[in-house]
Amino acid sequence: MNKSYRNFIGNQFVDSEGGATLEVRNPANNELLGVVPASTPADVDRAVEAARRAQPAWERLPAIERANHLRRIANKIRDNKERLARTITLEQGKILDLARVEVDFTANYMDYMAEWARRIEGEIIPSDRPGETIFLHRKPIGVTAGVLPWNFPFFLIARKMAPALVTGNTIVIKSSEETPLNAVEFAEIVAECGLPTGVFNLVSGAGATGAALCAHKDVGLISFTGSVDTGIRIMETASRNLTRVNLELGGKAPAIVLDDADLELTARALHASRVLNTGQVCNAAERVYVQRGVASALAEKVTALMAETRYGNPIAEQGLHMGPLVNRMGLDKVAALVDSARRQGAEVLTGGKVASREGFHFEPTVLMGCRADMDVMRKEIFGPVLPLQIVEDLDEALALANDSEYGLTSSIFTRDLNAAMKATRELRFGETYINREHFEAMQGFHAGRRKSGIGGADGKHGLYEYTETHVVYLQTT
Repeated sequence: MNKSYRNFIGNQFVDSEGGATLEVRNPANNELLGVVPASTPADVDRAVEAARRAQPAWERLPAIERANHLRRIANKIRDNKERLARTITLEQGKILDLARVEVDFTANYMDYMAEWARRIEGEIIPSDRPGETIFLHRKPIGVTAGVLPWNFPFFLIARKMAPALVTGNTIVIKSSEETPLNAVEFAEIVAECGLPTGVFNLVSGAGATGAALCAHKDVGLISFTGSVDTGIRIMETASRNLTRVNLELGGKAPAIVLDDADLELTARALHASRVLNTGQVCNAAERVYVQRGVASALAEKVTALMAETRYGNPIAEQGLHMGPLVNRMGLDKVAALVDSARRQGAEVLTGGKVASREGFHFEPTVLMGCRADMDVMRKEIFGPVLPLQIVEDLDEALALANDSEYGLTSSIFTRDLNAAMKATRELRFGETYINREHFEAMQGFHAGRRKSGIGGADGKHGLYEYTETHVVYLQTT
């Protein structure tokens, strides 16, 4: 598969003006998969200019015609499901079944956003003046920028592109340097589907490429998914042009388990959080507060599930629950957090170390006896590690859950409706899941608080993130 890839600008695949490249490697075995451009500011200028020229004509198209373009892309994605899933797995490391789910979800998301073409609504507002009508229109922002992460790289293209395009914007996507190949394949599908020139553009590169895109004066909205530190830098950069930002950043999701919880269901949900995409999911449960009466029983059940977890090279091996971490940096971070917890007194019930095999694999791990002051309970792990802390009651669990700089998702496991409702009132998070795993729906609104971000995605509210209002005062006699 080792080959050279190019940027996609103005409906053409073009070389970078700088000529520098980035290597893309398989995290399961370090195999070189290909090279992509390390795009320069001049490349970014070309992409933004193509999007800027295309936007007025794209906005003038009826929304239903814009939606039809999205549907054609969705159908072509389905036609190429296996090829796309394999590329995602090769460069990101998730198991093939999950990569197939990502491809399916991406196509469905494109169709879902296309359905909003006839539902983008303004308002008519009563006036204080006789004979006057006040109209509020929702209009596109113009050129938007989507800066992608590596954990769900294919779907995140659609999450940024589909609402942008259906509302009349154009877009420039900057792929993650870890997972750019699937984005090029997405662009190939766009080229085959006849999307008007310049409406969708793709540049690859590392942080400097993203910085040039976010600093561009002609970008009206920056949508970024990734780390808190990068989000802060993007916000600082955007402030110079007063560019709007939509930021989905880190998470440290708490899961509260009460004495009356269904422990079989709870253990399965917590296990899923830590092995889905090898724990590299921002909204998955990252810390557990379990009531003392069921702490031992829950620990036993979830430890058994984690110990039975099969991991390896998802291309070469069958029946896996998870693959490798995405890179050496991620592996070292997980190992350091576990080692720190062990030194601070946490008990390792299973796993606890880097796997002795090729690739960036960490053993599925359960830590018992964790405390609120441990890094493993405060910092984002992003790996297959589940830390448990014993609490006495719901009030203690809620206080600990809210004591975090993050505020993306949360959950509670209980049969008590009153306890569940108390949790929904008092948890200061964008999402709360009750008796189920942490995973959002496309018709919801995926948004965080505090350092988990600004704005959100999905559903009606996510769609309207890509619009601005225009109020018209019409005076008649």
